[in-house]
Amino acid sequence: MSLASIWNLARRDVPIPCNAPKELLKEKHVEFILKCGQDKQSYEYIMSEYLRMSGMYWCLAALDVMGKVDETDKEEILRIIKACQNEDGGIAAAEQHDSHILHTLCAVQVLTILNRLDIIDVDAVVNYTKGLQNEDGSFCGEKGNEIDTRFSLCALATLHFLDRLDEVNVEKAIDYVLSCYNFDGGFGTRPGSESHAGQVYCCLGVLAITGCLEKIDVYRTGEWLAERQCPSGGLCGRPEKLPDVCYSWWVLASLAMIDKLHWINRDSMIKFILACQDDETGGFADRPGDMPDPFHTVFGLSGLSLLKFEGLEPVDPVFCMTKKAVGRFGFM
Repeated sequence: MSLASIWNLARRDVPIPCNAPKELLKEKHVEFILKCGQDKQSYEYIMSEYLRMSGMYWCLAALDVMGKVDETDKEEILRIIKACQNEDGGIAAAEQHDSHILHTLCAVQVLTILNRLDIIDVDAVVNYTKGLQNEDGSFCGEKGNEIDTRFSLCALATLHFLDRLDEVNVEKAIDYVLSCYNFDGGFGTRPGSESHAGQVYCCLGVLAITGCLEKIDVYRTGEWLAERQCPSGGLCGRPEKLPDVCYSWWVLASLAMIDKLHWINRDSMIKFILACQDDETGGFADRPGDMPDPFHTVFGLSGLSLLKFEGLEPVDPVFCMTKKAVGRFGFM
């Protein structure tokens, strides 16, 4: 047995059941997404209030990848987003919650999909986002909160969609992200932090938006990303972690940004993603046999789209939105 075979046997992984779905259950996924949030008196709906804005993005983006965005209640979505913009200019997860750059970006993405950026105070959003940048170029998630490279992407992507990227110090933002670049080719949350696939996606996204991908060693980064594929075909976020459908997006999109998507095994990747579908209710779970949710559904579908799976709209790897929705804002 080769050393590579021994290594694969030792890696953490999950089995794919022999009866797992092998085709895309598109109609069931549309039904699953449209049912999300319908019962506003349910325990699940009430307890997930802090995810409301993110949930709207996950659901709408998933429907758009499947070509079904027109089946949503667009007016209700617009009403909620308008009500969630606070006096500080930022947008909250739900009404009467504090603003956060993550929810601000989600709202801007939803409005971009719907082509209705006119319903929010754009100048106020820009001022809020500007106020989150620190002297070293990093961004906070909310004023006085933690610093994380995720928020660098959220801030720059928000301003990019609003065509106001020049309102922040882009050069310092790039320098900060590059300071989080590790010897192994990955990126961390802060300088010196462990490499993680989610942070790689965020940092590459910043470099893609600003046209600076040439500032890293794409071969070293591509190798680190390709090594995240497990024997099952699924992708993990860090060495020795289990595969998860959400990394079908974080890793694949990162590879697409640096033109190294062909470095993973496409067929086994597709097999893993399809196996994570719930063939009764629709939706995707993190792993085969687990409960589905909108979060893993949008990233499972978007991962399949990046792999050019038939019947799905092409997606932009920087923004996890369809290319037709991104329009003039896209790169790939």
